[in-house]
Amino acid sequence: MEASFWNDKRPPGVAADIDLSQFSSITEVFESSCAKYADTPAFTNMGVTLTYGELEQQSAAFASYLQNYTDLKPGDRIAIQMPNVLQFPIAVFGAMRAGLVVVNTNPLYTAREMRHQFTDSGARALVYMNLFGHLVQEVLPDTEIKYLFEARMGDMLPPVKGLLINAAVKHLKKMVPPYRLPQAIPFNKALARCRSMAPIPVTRTLDDLAVLQYTGGTTGVAKGAMLTHGNLVANMLQVYANLQQVGQDGQRLLPDGGEVIIAPLPLYHIFAFTVNCMCMMLAGHHNVLITNPRDIPGFIKELKKWQFSSIVGLNTLFVALMDHPEFDQLDFSKLKSTTSGGTALVKATAERWQGRTGSGIGEGYGLTECSPVVCSSPGDGLARLGTVGLPVPGTALKVIDENGVELPLGERGELCVKGPQVMKGYWQRAEATAEAMDAEGWFRTGDVAVIDEDGFVSIVDRIKDLVIVSGFNVYPNEIEDVVSAHPKVASAAVIGVPDERSGEAVKLFVVPSAADLTVEELKAYCRSNFTGYKVPKYYEIRDSLPMSPVGKILRRELRDQ
Repeated sequence: MEASFWNDKRPPGVAADIDLSQFSSITEVFESSCAKYADTPAFTNMGVTLTYGELEQQSAAFASYLQNYTDLKPGDRIAIQMPNVLQFPIAVFGAMRAGLVVVNTNPLYTAREMRHQFTDSGARALVYMNLFGHLVQEVLPDTEIKYLFEARMGDMLPPVKGLLINAAVKHLKKMVPPYRLPQAIPFNKALARCRSMAPIPVTRTLDDLAVLQYTGGTTGVAKGAMLTHGNLVANMLQVYANLQQVGQDGQRLLPDGGEVIIAPLPLYHIFAFTVNCMCMMLAGHHNVLITNPRDIPGFIKELKKWQFSSIVGLNTLFVALMDHPEFDQLDFSKLKSTTSGGTALVKATAERWQGRTGSGIGEGYGLTECSPVVCSSPGDGLARLGTVGLPVPGTALKVIDENGVELPLGERGELCVKGPQVMKGYWQRAEATAEAMDAEGWFRTGDVAVIDEDGFVSIVDRIKDLVIVSGFNVYPNEIEDVVSAHPKVASAAVIGVPDERSGEAVKLFVVPSAADLTVEELKAYCRSNFTGYKVPKYYEIRDSLPMSPVGKILRRELRDQ
C-alpha cells in the first residue's frame, strides 16, 4: 500500500505527511529546541534536573573539548556506553555538534560483544561509566579507540552528595571491579575545562551519518544500521506529528512544553534514543530518566514524586510495576498516554493496566533499521488492542508472500516498509543490505503481519519464530498471549522443536505466579483454548526466562539451550 492509503484513516490533528525541509540536521533541531525551551526542564535523574538551556551549555562544552583537545574529525565514530544518566544526552548532543557519529553501546555487553562493536564501527573515542572500566581495559588493545572519557554515577550531583554516591557505588556496593586506565579523562573535567566555550559550527546534511545502531544479532553477528541525520529527523517529525492528535474535546492530547515523560527504557536502545532523547526535544517535554528499571521498589519511589503524563515501557515492566504493593498509591490523574514497544503486548496486561490506571496502553512497532518507529496506536480510545496501530505519517507498508508478491488486505505475509526513516544500509555490509532492501527502497522486516481494511497493522510473529506443525503455521505470540492470561502464569514463551511425526512440535515454557501450578493444569488449559495442532506437546515450568536488557524474552536462547 502506498503511504496515501492511510491519509483518511488517521485521527483528527495528525497530518498525512511530514516536511523534512524544516531542518538540515539533528543539531539544528537540538539548538532550536534548546533556544525555544531554554528554561524548561529537559532531563531529571537522581534528583538533579537539567533545563534545555543547561543541556545546550553542557553539550557545547563537550563538543568544544572534542574539537580543541582531540584530533577527532567530523564523521569519526564515538561509542557511548552508559545507563540512563544525565551524562548520556550531554555526550550524544556534544558529539553530534562536533560532527561525530554516535555508536550506542549497551552497558551490559560482555567483553566479546564490546570488542565486536568497537572494532566493527572503527570507534576512535569512548564515553563509558566507570562500572565498566574493567571491560574497557580488557578490550581496548584490540580496538582503534584513542580517547576515553570516564563518567561516574554521582558526577552530576551536588559535590558532597556526588562524592558520597561515588564512594558508595565503589566501596559499599562493590559495583566497580578494579581496573587501570590512567589515560581516561574524567567526563566532568572535560566539561569544566570548556565550560564557557562555544563549539565551532560543523555543517551536517540530512544525508550524513548520525548514528551507528547495532541490531541484536539474531541472525549471526550484530550489524550496524546506518542511521542518517535525515532518518532520525524524519522519525522525530513522524512521532511529533502523531502527538498533534486532537481529542473529542478539541484539545491536543499531549500539548507542547513541560509534560512529564517517564523514561525507563535504556537510551542506548533505539526506541528510547529517538523518542526520549530526540523527539521530546521538538515538543519541549521533560524526561525523567530511570537508571535501573529492574529495581521496581526504587522505580515506584521515583514515580511517587511525579504527576506524569506519559510512560513508555514493555509488557514485562508493566506487569512488574502492577505487582508491586504500592502501585495503586501512584498519581495517575495526569496520565494521558502509555506506550508499549519492543515486544508483543499481552492482552491481559493491557486490560489490567487500563483497570488500575484508567489509561489504555497503545502498542507501537518499530525496528532499529527504521530509526525505529514504523507504527503507533492512536490515543483517545481509538487504539485497537492486538494491533500496533497505524503507520506514522509518510510511511508506506505492504505485505508480501515468499515470492515477493504483494498480498491483498487481510492476508498474512512478510511486512515491508518504505519511508524517510528507513536506514541507509548496514555498515560495511553491502550483501546484507542488498538482502534486506530492494532497489525501490522497500525494507523487508522479517515480521509476519496483517493489514486490515481500516489500515491497522497486526504483527503476528517473526518469520524465523514460526512453528510449522504438520504443514500448519503456529504463531508463538498467539499461544504466549493466551497462556499469559492464565491466573497462575507470570510469563510464557513458545518455540518449535524437531519432531519425527509432525516435522516440528510446540514447546511451552512458563514462569508461574503461583507455586501450585502444574503441567497437567497447563495441558488442560491449552486443550480448551487451542485447536489440536496448536496445543503444545512439551511443557517446562521454570523460575525465569532468558531476557534482553529491555525485557524482551529471547526465544533464540531457548532454542539454543
